[in-house]
Amino acid sequence: MTFQELGLEPMLLKAVTEMGFENPTPIQEQTIPQLQGKSTDMVALAQTGTGKTAAFGLPLLMKLDLNSRFTQSLILAPTRELCVQISKDLINYSKYLNGLKVTAVYGGAPIMGQIRDLKTGSQVVVATPGRLVDLIDRKAIDLSHVDVVVLDEADEMLNMGFKDDLDLILGNTPPTKNTWLFSATMPREVERIASKYMETPIEISVGKKNQGNENIQHLYYLVNQRDRYAALKRIADFYPDIFGIVFCRTKAETQEVADNLIKDGYNADALHGDLSQAQRDLVMKRFRSRTLQMLVATDVAARGIDVNNVTHVINYNLPEEAENYTHRSGRTGRAGKTGISIAIVTPRESGKIKDIERIIQNSFTKAVVPDGVAVCEKQLFHLVTKLHDVEVKDEEIEKYLPKIYDELKDLSKEELIKRFVSEEFNRFYTYYQNSQDLNISNEGGNNGKTTRFFVNMGQLDGFNRNSIKDFLAEVTSLNPRLIFNVDVKNSFSFFETENKCVDEFLALNKKGIEFNARVISFEVSKAKSSGGYGEKRSYGGGSREDGRRSYGNGERKSYGGGERKSYGGGERRSSFGGNREGGERKSFNREGGVGGGERRSYDKPREEKSFGGNREGGERRRRFSK
Repeated sequence: MTFQELGLEPMLLKAVTEMGFENPTPIQEQTIPQLQGKSTDMVALAQTGTGKTAAFGLPLLMKLDLNSRFTQSLILAPTRELCVQISKDLINYSKYLNGLKVTAVYGGAPIMGQIRDLKTGSQVVVATPGRLVDLIDRKAIDLSHVDVVVLDEADEMLNMGFKDDLDLILGNTPPTKNTWLFSATMPREVERIASKYMETPIEISVGKKNQGNENIQHLYYLVNQRDRYAALKRIADFYPDIFGIVFCRTKAETQEVADNLIKDGYNADALHGDLSQAQRDLVMKRFRSRTLQMLVATDVAARGIDVNNVTHVINYNLPEEAENYTHRSGRTGRAGKTGISIAIVTPRESGKIKDIERIIQNSFTKAVVPDGVAVCEKQLFHLVTKLHDVEVKDEEIEKYLPKIYDELKDLSKEELIKRFVSEEFNRFYTYYQNSQDLNISNEGGNNGKTTRFFVNMGQLDGFNRNSIKDFLAEVTSLNPRLIFNVDVKNSFSFFETENKCVDEFLALNKKGIEFNARVISFEVSKAKSSGGYGEKRSYGGGSREDGRRSYGNGERKSYGGGERKSYGGGERRSSFGGNREGGERKSFNREGGVGGGERRSYDKPREEKSFGGNREGGERRRRFSK
């Protein structure tokens, strides 16, 4: 079927044809004939990226009275990005409709300018719920003439907490209006909206309820928590042409991952709620123009992103709600194209994969994080393909060729190719030649490469997960990265380390290191503990003078009051800034923390050879694809 066969008005058909649309998508094919020229409510279930905007936008435009300046159609969207995108699409569809005005109203932009636009008259208003409620409270918008209300991505709006706003908005529209509800999933709250504000709606479903896009391949990688970022970068290197979105749970983590990717030479940036509207617009402009290879985003910030040809969605963390995975993965595999949705999963999270599989009615494939050899091979042949397909500008380069030929005349064709390719290949080979295996072969997560330890220190000694990690790194002179899966109890703690570090900890038992006048003991744990040991503790004592190291009272190097000391990595100033409680505060192993006094770092600087660290004085790794 073609758009012409759907019965579109000539002016709309002309615009759609110029946009390159020939055949409608399944959701468009089913909804447009049902909505054009009819007065009906509708519930349409379809995945993100299936062409929903045209599915409701084209019949909506055919219902408008262009001679009237009243607002006749209202479209609600969960985010400002989607709000702007829908407005642009409608303007493109209506290119040849004279007298039509579309106004987008959303938070993060000056409200007075939006009020001025509304006063001039707009037949179509596209809005986010929060800003529209503000306009209703100010009596700056008249919804009494609205004939059609469209709820686009209704499940997303409800997930974002707009239930009360939607009730208020729909209550301010005429009871005779038609409501068209479009959603990717169908939770109970969406069904409640449908039953409360619709009368015998037409129901259309492309695919089953909550089902994921069938064009998307779902993969998951099982790694230790400490290797999550390393796995992300290795995956990115294994797909040289990646154009993807990386999802994180929090704004802080989003910014941290983006900063690390930028530091490591990737074209990446962050998108989260702490950015101003101007910053968000700039990031999205760069992503849409493919200046960015990877956009690192929170769920809320990424909702409504409509960017074509996204090749990968990477779940740096699985979403808190399994249903949100459908929306994340729906950012790829759009408009009939294929895509890959990847989840980086730790053993503790692996059970969520089954939950998501039930919801999306599709299966995950457990993939292997590629090793250094595989990455180097992939990058090498990607480079060769680029060289083979590169466009040669003969006229521009002609004048330089004689000198180039003369410079390279002593090299054979084979030698020339070998050297040219090696110039880039050597960078990856040097980086990956000693790379570690990041995979966990079983759901238990040990893989035979780590050892779990018990240590008789805990929260009662003033320790938390980070401070005990710093302490253990200091007494063993190990890199803190080698101490992981720390579990701090009241009077004792567990931690894991690589097998090669076991002797370092066992040797401390012979040295008799003390903390609060009590000898610290390290024991290999055979299994995870579920309860306390009831050991007696003493917190007194001062410095010992028998040559053994003590962490008792006197100058406290524990993590309570007094001069606080940190044993983490290189210097990082706290972003929370300023002097606090009598001392300039510096944080060297993480942002934030509490307490006054100057914080210091005792870790020796060492060359970071793990994936993504600075090497050879901070030189950034270059990518083949640049």
